[in-house]
Amino acid sequence: PSAESGEVFLKLRRHPRLDADEHPWRARAVAELHATNDKHHMILDPPSTDGLWPVYKGASFDIWNHDTGEYYAWADPDYICDVLQQRRQNQARLARSVFSELPAIVISDRRTLPCRFPRIAFRDVTNRTNARTLIAALVPPNVVLANQAPYFLWAEGDECDQAYLLGVLSSIPLDWYARRYVETHVNFHVLYPFPIPNPSKDAPLRRRVEEISGRLAAVDDRYADWAVAVGVPVGGVAGDEKDDLVAELDAAVALLYGLEEPDVRIIFETFHVGWDHAPRL
Repeated sequence: PSAESGEVFLKLRRHPRLDADEHPWRARAVAELHATNDKHHMILDPPSTDGLWPVYKGASFDIWNHDTGEYYAWADPDYICDVLQQRRQNQARLARSVFSELPAIVISDRRTLPCRFPRIAFRDVTNRTNARTLIAALVPPNVVLANQAPYFLWAEGDECDQAYLLGVLSSIPLDWYARRYVETHVNFHVLYPFPIPNPSKDAPLRRRVEEISGRLAAVDDRYADWAVAVGVPVGGVAGDEKDDLVAELDAAVALLYGLEEPDVRIIFETFHVGWDHAPRL
């Protein structure tokens, strides 16, 4: 956006790609169901949704909002888990599939399907001129995802790593970088080169990002086990405390990127045309 912003861009670029092997975790994007090709596996207009799982689309979640109430369809849990388990077993045989990196005992156990656990999803359809471009959320267990909402499958890493990555992806500094590349879709080949700071796992700033992200994401008892693993309480936050935590998250991520106050000012001033950035800055 400006000559000065080029220096900020280069500072962000110093950090390893999201898919770099030097991270202590390994997360890869996966599309679970195809909205068109898998439509016959879904229930588009059920007379009752009792006992059914929602099929999320991109608009089903927002930043620090795991459920907007807008769904693509519904699915019968037993049926859709059979479909996903068979698909996972088939894909695990392909060397290029991230499922091939999971232990055989995990692949063979239907109870370990990703849809049964909290996971990070992100919107595929977006725009660099929207209020936000990269929109990710920790969606609850017992939902399935259409291809408008890919998710991260973790071949290595734990819940703290998930909380850390979610925090970085939900920050203004990372989103400012994303806006340099994204036009209408967060394609995987655009997503993977995003730079993610790689501090030691016991670094105080990394731990603070985990704590803030975990508190903002673990909004109810469906996240109880995940929250225990991260070391945060369940229940979420609201009002001024939420605003303060989101601001602190941006600050912590900016420090992890090695940014200084003038750099952060440039990011906020050039982030969104017409945005009243002063209060959040």
